[in-house]
Parts: sequence; C-alpha cells; structure tokens
Amino acid sequence: MKAFYQLCILIGLVIKTHSGPVPPSIGEEEEDLAKNYLKKLYNMKESTRSFGRMVSEMSEKLREMQEFFGLEVTGTLDAETLEVMKKPRCGVPDVAAYAVVPGNLKWKTNQLTYRIENYTPDMSQAEVDSSIERAFKVWADVTPLRFTRIYSGVADIMISFVVRDHGDGYPFDGPHGFLAHAFFPGPGIGGDAHFDDDESFTFSSSNGYNLFLVAAHEFGHALGLEHSGDPGALMYPSYSFRDVKTFVLPQDDVNGIQAIYGRNTEVPVDPEEPKPTAPVTPNACDPKLVLDAVTLLRGEMIFFKNSLFWRNQPLSYQSEQHLIKSFWPEAPENIDAAYESPSDDLVYFIKGQKVWAFYGYDIAKGYPKTLSSMGLPPKVKKISAALYDQESGKTLFFVNDRYYSYDGTTKKMDEGYPKRVEDDFPGMTGKVTAAFQYRGFTYLYSGPRMFEFGYGRLLRVLSNNYFLPC
Repeated sequence: MKAFYQLCILIGLVIKTHSGPVPPSIGEEEEDLAKNYLKKLYNMKESTRSFGRMVSEMSEKLREMQEFFGLEVTGTLDAETLEVMKKPRCGVPDVAAYAVVPGNLKWKTNQLTYRIENYTPDMSQAEVDSSIERAFKVWADVTPLRFTRIYSGVADIMISFVVRDHGDGYPFDGPHGFLAHAFFPGPGIGGDAHFDDDESFTFSSSNGYNLFLVAAHEFGHALGLEHSGDPGALMYPSYSFRDVKTFVLPQDDVNGIQAIYGRNTEVPVDPEEPKPTAPVTPNACDPKLVLDAVTLLRGEMIFFKNSLFWRNQPLSYQSEQHLIKSFWPEAPENIDAAYESPSDDLVYFIKGQKVWAFYGYDIAKGYPKTLSSMGLPPKVKKISAALYDQESGKTLFFVNDRYYSYDGTTKKMDEGYPKRVEDDFPGMTGKVTAAFQYRGFTYLYSGPRMFEFGYGRLLRVLSNNYFLPC
C-alpha cells in the first residue's frame, strides 16, 4: 500500500456567521473565502462545537496567519489580511505542523528521477520541458542533487497538469487560487507535483503565471522544504513574477536546501566566470541599510530596497515587506527614485533613463516614458532621489548634491536650476539617495543617515530606518 503524505488541506462545510473576528465591512463571500483559506492552510476545524469556540478558533488562526505573513496581528479579518488571502499562491499549508510528517524529510539518494506525465495547452511541449528542467537546475546548482528525466514508469517526482478533483484528495479551485501543490519526499505520491491547468501558465511573460517560477517553488516542497516567511524567498507561499532571465535563488532558499542536502561541491565548468550572488532580503534594522527610494502612497509610507519594499502606516508600529513585482508587475526593481504626485493621483518610479507612472498599482497609459520627457536636460542620465513639495506643488529631482524643480502643471523645469542642495537645505551633506515629505517636514537621505528639515533649518539627523519599526 502506498504511503500517502498529505498536504493537510482540510475541506468542509462553511459556517456562516458575522460576529467575532470578522468586522461588519467584510461581506459574506469574503468571509467564506477567509474561512476556507484557514481550514485548508491553517488547520481550522469545522465546528461541531459551540459557536463561541468557533469564533475563538478563527481568531486564533487569523493571528497565526497574520504572524506568518508579517501583518499586524489583530485576530480580526481586516482589509490587509484579506488582501493577502486573495493572492494566487501554492496550495501547501504555511505551518509545518499542519503538513503530515513535517520537517526533516529528505530523499535518501542525491540521484533523483522525474517524469512529465502530460502537458498544459498554454505552452508548447518544448517550453514546458525547458521550464521544468530549469526549475530543477535551480536546486541542483546549490546542492549535490542531480535530476534525470525518464519517459516511462514511475519516477521519484511525477509531474502532471490537472484540474479540480484529480484523485489525490486535494482538489484545485479553478483560476487564480491555488496554482499548484507538491508532496514532501517519500514513496508513492511523495515528491509528486501537480499544477492546476485552470490557470494560464507562461514561458517568459508576466501575463499569467510563469511555469518556471511555480515549478521551482513546488520542487522545493518535493525536496523537503516548507514555506518561508521571507517575502524575498522563492519558498514564500504567494506567487510573484520575477525576471526569469536573471533569476538567482535567494539566500534564504539556499540556506534551507543546503541545511538538508549540503552544498554543491562540483568544480564549475568555467571557474573564472563570476558566480551570481544569491539575493539577501534586506533587514530594516540593519544600521548600514541604504534605501533606494522613499515615497508616500495614499497615506502609506513606502520604502524601496533592491527587489523589495516595506509599506508602513504612519501610526502603525509594524511594517509589511513585499516584492515590488507582487504589487507592481510592470515596475522595475532596484529603482533610483519614487514620488507621489497628489495633483494627478499618480506614483512615479524612476530607474536610469525611464519613468513609470501608476494609478495605485496599475500602470498609467503611455508609460514607461523617457526621463527627458520630465523636462530634465539631456546631460542628466540618472537621478538619485525625488520628492513632491507639498507647499509649492513642485517636484524636486536630486542629482547627487544638486537638484532641479519641476512644474507638473506646465510640464517644464523651473528656471535657475540646478541649485546646490546645501544652499536650500543648510546642513545637508553628501549625495541625496532618497527623499520624501511627511506632515510638512522634509526628509533627505544620504546613505545610512536621514536629515530632517523644518522651519527653514535642519532639525535632526536620524538613522534611515527611523520610520521602519525594527
């Protein structure tokens, strides 16, 4: 009899209630979504017990889920929690205790086989083959594991595209929900990966779900990895598009898989070719942290670093960290500057010679545009920071130790610029690396320091994570 390693996705009747951890603004459909989410991924039981016990358990599971995703832990179904629940994701539970036989599961051999049982009509067979092969290579590059494809018989890792109820006890839910799931290492169904063919899978595009990224995540489970709470990790449960051409396995995932199987000790084919560095998720409490850009966005503070950003409500003691592309798929990473323009309700991202504009998270028509379209002289090849001045309604573009003033109404640069930053911001030293305004105060960043200006003078010099709770 085959050993069956469950994902622990528990499906049952939906109990309808509008009390306890669900605020009145949340509708019945969204409440049902949340309950099913917690049952499938956090082992919330169907209640044959008292109503009060059910409410208490839902609040407990909401807290568990909020803590895992780095949300404010309230135990209530707020908008931010619901937003995370609605994101497309992997169908494996987030907490190891809810997956049968969690932790410490590994293959007893480093020589593994895989078989592609069928194909999705979304892509050519060659594209599927390439995506799967590259997904395995992600893990082979950093471990002693080696993967061989077979075309008949039973492989260690069987790969199939299926829909809805497909015979493993864990049916898929149609488009834009659970994209795939995989089973931890073991005999029988152990190691197998199933992809929901109701989804639209792609080879390289950000439209739909990139099969390479989804498969690489699922194969992490098939090798014994659980979900990571690091939003920069491949094993983070929510899907986010990344540039597959330049993809490098993040350090959090490298650490996890090497803790199970060890390092790859093979000598590289070309030892002189530089090995790409595994990206490390930035830490808000790092005293040496240098932010790429800072802006307000509809009342929230947004802090950018590399491929990620923090979002922080001004009065909150907790910030959320996300991949940039999980909110702005068309946006670049490692941006140079960002600012919000209240006059046109747009937030602008600038990188190199290009400018992107977004209505919230949706790209504005006609963007990206060139940096020169903002009226900057051709000699300016890159800006280091930008901010919208709330008093004058002008946008300030910083180029190292100088700045320009842009009139968004006339779409022209003001005359008499550039000016020296220290002339109008006395006490400011060094290159301006990020900038924004908040409650009438101007904050200019230079490396790991932040300069606070108000009332025409320098008020304080602070660490650049002053607004980021550590």
